[in-house]
Amino acid sequence: MDRTQALALLRRHNQETFHLQHALTLEQVLGWFAQELGYGEERAHWELVGLLHDLDFEQHPERHCEVTPVLLRDAGFDEGFIRSVISHGYGICQGSPAPEHQMEKVLFATDELTGLIGAAALMRPSRSVMDMELKSLKKKFKDKSFAAGCSRDTISQGAQMLGWELDELLDKTLQAMKASEQTIRRQVEKL
Repeated sequence: MDRTQALALLRRHNQETFHLQHALTLEQVLGWFAQELGYGEERAHWELVGLLHDLDFEQHPERHCEVTPVLLRDAGFDEGFIRSVISHGYGICQGSPAPEHQMEKVLFATDELTGLIGAAALMRPSRSVMDMELKSLKKKFKDKSFAAGCSRDTISQGAQMLGWELDELLDKTLQAMKASEQTIRRQVEKL
């Protein structure tokens, strides 16, 4: 399946701009990490996983990661792809496998973190990540009442899975979001 078909599949199951923007963000962030970590030849695959990772969340939040495999199988995706997509629900969603591949670990680590960074950006006068510094992000991370729905434990666990210090994960994800902010904004405007 190419990106156009994957985006159509995503839009069939998600209509809220917030969910679509989150999917587009993870697509871009995973693509950035693929390039950064030496998986450039797999970039399109990483991006599709990011784009479709929350395929069932809007319509089936109580069964998140349970409905996605059915939807992806019906769309012709193989079991390896499906495993990668639902691995981000490890420890959160029943039956989600532990992330094993580097891409799965990045997805697990950045899913919640991109939400936290996005919320922090909205609080800035610029409403952008472009002028956000790591120091500011670390403050927001430590403030448990800010973006309380973004699990700091999951983000920290993701950094450990990757073998990185938390600061490294925060910094790289912030860099990825800076590199892709304009692309994401243009794509959201086209929705």
